[in-house]
Amino acid sequence: MSSSSPIRREVGPFALMLTGLGSIIGSGWLFGAWRAAGLAGPGAVWAWVLGAAIIMTIALTYAELGSMFPESGGMVRYSHYSHGSLVGFIGAWANWIAIVSVIPVEAEASVQYMASWPWKWAQDLYMHMPDGHGELSLPGLWIAAVLVIVYFLLNFWSVKLFARSNTLITVFKLVVPAATGLALIASGFHSENFSVGVHGDAHSIDFAAVLTAVATAGIVFSFNGFQSPVNLAGEAHNPGKSIPFAVIGSIVLATIVYIILQVAYIGAVPPEMLAKAGWHGIDFRSPFAELAIIVNLHWLAMLLYVDAFISPSGTGITYTATTARMIYGMERNGTLPKILGRIHPKWGIPRPAMWFNLLVSYVFLFRFRGWGTLAAVISVATIISYLTGPVSAMTLRRTAPELHRPLRIAGLPILAGVAFIMATELLYWAKWPLTGEIILLMVVALPVYFYYQAKAGWHDFGRQMKGAWWLVFYLPTLALVSWAGSTMFGGMGYLSYGMDLAVVAVVGLIFYVWGVKSGWRTPSVEAALLEAKAHPGAPVVPPDEFESERITGH
Repeated sequence: MSSSSPIRREVGPFALMLTGLGSIIGSGWLFGAWRAAGLAGPGAVWAWVLGAAIIMTIALTYAELGSMFPESGGMVRYSHYSHGSLVGFIGAWANWIAIVSVIPVEAEASVQYMASWPWKWAQDLYMHMPDGHGELSLPGLWIAAVLVIVYFLLNFWSVKLFARSNTLITVFKLVVPAATGLALIASGFHSENFSVGVHGDAHSIDFAAVLTAVATAGIVFSFNGFQSPVNLAGEAHNPGKSIPFAVIGSIVLATIVYIILQVAYIGAVPPEMLAKAGWHGIDFRSPFAELAIIVNLHWLAMLLYVDAFISPSGTGITYTATTARMIYGMERNGTLPKILGRIHPKWGIPRPAMWFNLLVSYVFLFRFRGWGTLAAVISVATIISYLTGPVSAMTLRRTAPELHRPLRIAGLPILAGVAFIMATELLYWAKWPLTGEIILLMVVALPVYFYYQAKAGWHDFGRQMKGAWWLVFYLPTLALVSWAGSTMFGGMGYLSYGMDLAVVAVVGLIFYVWGVKSGWRTPSVEAALLEAKAHPGAPVVPPDEFESERITGH
């Protein structure tokens, strides 16, 4: 342990579930239903169902890993245990980028909704640029910067303070979206809207549009919040029960809320608006608030304006907590400075990691000044972060079968394979050229990894590469398939629609099998087994990289 004081296990299962729910129901609910309907029309309802099912398969593999290794920042550690430092670094980097960039994007979402308030000073917080995209003005950026500081301070003193504030916020942000959906359904529901297509023609399910909506309409972006309970596993009571309860419970509850909201949105839009240009032509600035005003629910509109500030802030607070634990975990992998792994002796939280994430949050905030542009960065990294979990879970079943698993997922070989294939499909559905940008995102970080390898004298580098070749080849292979794929997903059309989906599935299956076979019994796993024998019944938390090598002698 890199600290003289261990992280404290003070978060119960219900509070842990609320961290997941609070992360899932953030700015995504404010924009997701509108964006999904614009892409898939009434098929957007199925996009939420499909998205939830895909994320659940991925999340269950992480639930087994999190209960087996209940440690803070665990999402950035598991692939290090199963495949060594290079796969661990790539997975950790993608995962951290996907989460830390959510902190400023939630602050931006709150300010953008403030810009729809009926006052001139508020409307000046957000500007439409000549090229058509929108971004925050300088005053809007400073308000967002203050919000990021608030998220930081609510996490700075203790885990309990974070958990208590998050519980109150999450209960509120769960009630308001559910009430919004039910109120809109009760006040003016137009069932005929479900027969109107994306461009105003007769509706028929466009499967490609549904798939694209899953990947790009904020659905994956929203459900990514399931990671929060896993990253806070080090603070959880009885992690073997708390983590699966939190992960599954948060996804199920959020799915119910999102489906209610999507159905309500489709049914509440006035038919005369659809008659002009279909769902693609609906351009709301504050979708649910504007619909509430249209059906004369002014009290609901006011509540939504308030919640548009609270919901993203609740997610920002949660992600401020989880990203600090992720940096703590990356330091324990041996690829970040030791100071970032220090735990405050009184408050039991990684404060240096929090300061580092605050700085990075401001870089993202002032570099990407609008919700849409920053959300695109998150989407790229999120999908990569999903790839390693299923492979790691199955690899550890092979390389460390004797490790105690408080949660043992039935049918994991099939479930993990399906999860990896579906994550591969998600990456393809995001459309070219977004898929190609992933390679650049990973390459940017590699000098940091090589610096620490050189510092360690390239110790065991050959074995690290042997465990990583599958991922090294996976990224350009999928980018090539995406480039050559059907025009339905932004490709050159060398693969026909339908055939491209089958090719992607086969690619996913091949790399899943290769990835599982590439794993090896790392020093971290060896050290964990020795720790488990020395302290039977205690939670298994492997030591950091250097301590693992010292204990095992390699």
